[in-house]
Amino acid sequence: MSDRIFIFDTTLRDGEQVPGCQLNTIEKIEVARTLEALGVDVIEAGFPVSSPGDFQSVVEIAKAVSNPTVCALTRAVEKDIDVAAEALKFAKRGRIHTGIGTSPYHIFNKLNSNHDEIIERAVRAVKYAKRYVEDVEFYCEDAGRSDNAYLARVVEAVIKAGATVINIPDTTGYCLPSEYGEKINYLMENVSNVHKAILSTHCHNDLGMATANSLSGIANGARQVEVTLNGIGERAGNTSLEEVVMAVKTHHDLPFHTEINSKGIYEASRLVSSLMNMPVQANKAIVGRNAFAHSSGIHQDGVLKNRENYEIIDPADVGIKESAIILSARSGRAALNHHLEEMGYKLNKEELDDAYTRFLVMADERKNVNENDLSELMGDHESETKSVELELLQVVAGKSTIPMATVHLKIRGESCAATAEGNGPIDACFNAVKKLIKQQFSLEEFLVQALTRGSDDLGKVHVQLEHKGKMYYGFGANIDIVTASVEALVDALSKII
Repeated sequence: MSDRIFIFDTTLRDGEQVPGCQLNTIEKIEVARTLEALGVDVIEAGFPVSSPGDFQSVVEIAKAVSNPTVCALTRAVEKDIDVAAEALKFAKRGRIHTGIGTSPYHIFNKLNSNHDEIIERAVRAVKYAKRYVEDVEFYCEDAGRSDNAYLARVVEAVIKAGATVINIPDTTGYCLPSEYGEKINYLMENVSNVHKAILSTHCHNDLGMATANSLSGIANGARQVEVTLNGIGERAGNTSLEEVVMAVKTHHDLPFHTEINSKGIYEASRLVSSLMNMPVQANKAIVGRNAFAHSSGIHQDGVLKNRENYEIIDPADVGIKESAIILSARSGRAALNHHLEEMGYKLNKEELDDAYTRFLVMADERKNVNENDLSELMGDHESETKSVELELLQVVAGKSTIPMATVHLKIRGESCAATAEGNGPIDACFNAVKKLIKQQFSLEEFLVQALTRGSDDLGKVHVQLEHKGKMYYGFGANIDIVTASVEALVDALSKII
């Protein structure tokens, strides 16, 4: 029988502390409901005393979800706890998460206190929170750099005071996995009443070891792990929900399990990335654009023969339709033949050898090769003519102005035009393009990048479109980022059409 690992998601609290990633209440509710559908056990909804907006968000999230415990963060301060309790009054299951620093840095430098006074304040805060809720979590801030013997004294005292969950944060991301695991093991072995509470991990990623530290904590006795979607959070981020969940699920020999519906991971990741305007890096584990993409010929041949040759996770298990075989100069004959067969071409060995020789020349020139290029390779059309071209773009936008765009396209040689409104200039442009395109497609990714710095910078835009279950990529570059965006959309659409 495996032990259940409780998933405590702090995307809406710790994750939202990232500069530029703040959400409004409606957006927070959308994320909270997505987390509920994902099967998260605890949602840390915010820090109510920090602002009226955060207070109201906790109130509304508590109303909006039924299954997860809704948690509110506080300091070890009575006013914080009073406000948190008020914010949680509509929660079906509410938890107050209070705590104080326990490392020498926090005790002496930040709090100007001493060891005994910290324990007194910790116990007082837990007892005060217990007046409002039965479920009280206590965090030992900067536990990663705290003395283990002193940490054990604090943990024993707050459990005796009524704490039900003890959070052992590696607040600065300092620990190595062996150190962090030993810390959890030390508490399991040296806190006499540890069986009366659940130990929780909360690891930051400053040295890139947040997930490893969390898994080490689980292996040594922790049964709750605190995470965020896409690993967002302060500085270098937090432990990634998707990494922990899939590590546990993939390693069938581990005596642990979570209640997460992993098939919803990719959708949840994309929602958070979109709402927080924080792109997921392409090589991000589990949810990155390249997580299930193969470019090397050796890898492609192996995957085409049996996915498990190079993939330890079935993409469908995290909500991704299929692996991507990306054609480039590193691709082999197997990958080229696979794509050509999907397009309806059946080649014998000699024909494939000839096509592959010409393909390598094309791939060296164009970097990535798409279906349009393959059609050209097989002599079906000339490369100079794109099925969709942007002829004219005119945009009206500004403060107190409804954004409007007029787009002129040439589709298969025929000019056409449309005008549309939108929530912004790019949205208006995309809406105008949609009026002219008959094929149904959905925008899966929209990524804007600056090439250098300055207001006159050249902007790069990548888009990913889904059409009939297949992904199409487009690219645009222009000093005018709106033009670059439309060019990227048109580039992707030309491959569909």
